[in-house]
Amino acid sequence: MGSRILPGVTDMRKPLPPVDLATAAPPNEGRKYFELCADHPFLHSSGAFELVNAWWLAEAALLAYADEDFVGTCFGEAGLPEVRFFHGESTQCHVAHNDDFILAAFSGSDMREREGNSVFDALADWMVNLSFDTVPSERGGRVHRGFVEALDEVWVPRGGDEGLEAYLDGLCEDGRRRVWFTGHSLGGALATVAAGRHGHAPEVYTFGAPRVGDRDYVEGLDVPVYRFVNGRDLVPKLPVRGPYRHAGVEKYIDEEGNIHDGKPGGDGWRAKGERFVRRLHPSRPSGRALRDHAPILYAVHIWNAYVRG
Repeated sequence: MGSRILPGVTDMRKPLPPVDLATAAPPNEGRKYFELCADHPFLHSSGAFELVNAWWLAEAALLAYADEDFVGTCFGEAGLPEVRFFHGESTQCHVAHNDDFILAAFSGSDMREREGNSVFDALADWMVNLSFDTVPSERGGRVHRGFVEALDEVWVPRGGDEGLEAYLDGLCEDGRRRVWFTGHSLGGALATVAAGRHGHAPEVYTFGAPRVGDRDYVEGLDVPVYRFVNGRDLVPKLPVRGPYRHAGVEKYIDEEGNIHDGKPGGDGWRAKGERFVRRLHPSRPSGRALRDHAPILYAVHIWNAYVRG
């Protein structure tokens, strides 16, 4: 299949941002979100993995870090005029929809820029303080306690406000629309747990997400999960395995931007050892594991892979 080139356009690939953590950090409000989306629509009737859908959801996951006014404008320009925001103490989610489909994108507040600290400083703090406790899931197995508590903040909030669960149920009530859950980093974990609770999710797409639960939990999920991992991104290696497992199918983005089902060479001890040796090479840029976690890299790599065909 050839590249998807529009008339008069010779190359639709986007350049990667500079090797600068500040430049790569969200919310990246200086870029054009969902650019050319009218020519590359979301395939809500597909029923299978679609790389163009992965691009839409990577854009939505990156957009989750931006301010509400900016988010609303970007979704409106992409043909999703209705946007609703849900906020908890440590959790944010926005839901955008039109007459055909619904996108629900999560962002963890610990990934947001804070005064005196970059987004990557906040990520490092989160990794150091990561809880390893699990709690029983209503779907069987055990799931990360912190992810459950973070989702609960917006799912059925205290105080009588309409929560995310009730809002999505209302949008899906007529049976015509379904909701795609997505998120980057902690947001990807919350998207996975939310989809497990909800009954109208055809697929989940996550980007740089950590492990969410034990084997029984991830095997009990009845929704396909497509889990993108960019290069040396450190967060998908967390929490340390122990009882934890990843859900769904890994979509691994290599150094050339190619996307594979799983890491090339597999996950055997020899393959892991070879990758470890390559990481020790002096030409490897410092901070690569954190830089590879930047959500903008996921969006750009996936778009480029899609237009290459």
